Amino acid sequence: MHLPLNALRAFEAAARHLNLTRAAEELHVTQTAVSQHIRNLEQRLGRPLFRRLPRGLALTDEGQSLLPVVAESFSRVGAALAQLGDARPREVLTVGAVATFTVGWLLPRLRQFQEACPFVDLRLQTHNNRVDLAAEGLDFAVRFGDGAWHGTRADALLQAPLSPMCAPATAARLRVPADLARETLLRSYRADEWTDWFAATGTACPVLRGTVFDSSLALAEAAAQGAGVALLPVRLFSRELQQGRLVQPFAQELARGAYWLTSLKSRRPTAAMKAFREWLVTACATAPQRPF
Repeated sequence: MHLPLNALRAFEAAARHLNLTRAAEELHVTQTAVSQHIRNLEQRLGRPLFRRLPRGLALTDEGQSLLPVVAESFSRVGAALAQLGDARPREVLTVGAVATFTVGWLLPRLRQFQEACPFVDLRLQTHNNRVDLAAEGLDFAVRFGDGAWHGTRADALLQAPLSPMCAPATAARLRVPADLARETLLRSYRADEWTDWFAATGTACPVLRGTVFDSSLALAEAAAQGAGVALLPVRLFSRELQQGRLVQPFAQELARGAYWLTSLKSRRPTAAMKAFREWLVTACATAPQRPF
């Protein structure tokens, strides 16, 4: 069925305002024109879309069914036209990021970036904090550390202190840090993390044995499955905390570094690089400090 675009536009505006005068003002036409468009639409559909009231309009059941479909369609058309109207050429941007940051922080906000920078075609790679920007052809790398990497520009993103996290059943056995001596303490390749965390609590560190992980994501999953207790950046595991898969049994945290956006100083920034840096630094600066 062919339905006139102007009639659908008049219907959508009138249904939103439930007032012909305000719809006419929005569309920059006369009230008579809006009314005529709606009558034509109702005649084509063979259904009334509005009930005329003394002081406005009310949608019929048919009008209520049609409104969300028409409103969504106009919204999608508007978004598409906005992208077409962006005069900037599309650019490929290649970003390498620590897997923990990618999964715990970036992916939940990826749609926000796509909406803010629709001209950027993002290529996202993950790594375990060992990265060579030039050799791997990366525009940016998100890394964890102190921000001091030779030949790179580093923009601070997020502080991510570490704290013990474990499954709820494990947490139920923990009252004070010394109770951790009876549990399996899962370790990363940074061997002194547990030693420093226990020192911060004033508790002797037990002998550390067992599996060593090179990924906080693997550490977290092992802890969630009850394999032991892991030192993790709590801020990047808010989803697991909200789901109840992980628990933070102690408030003591260990600051060991931050996440940084790095790029080669010798690399001339493109429009895509400038847009991504501005969006990411701003988004991190305005993100909540606590997981929830």
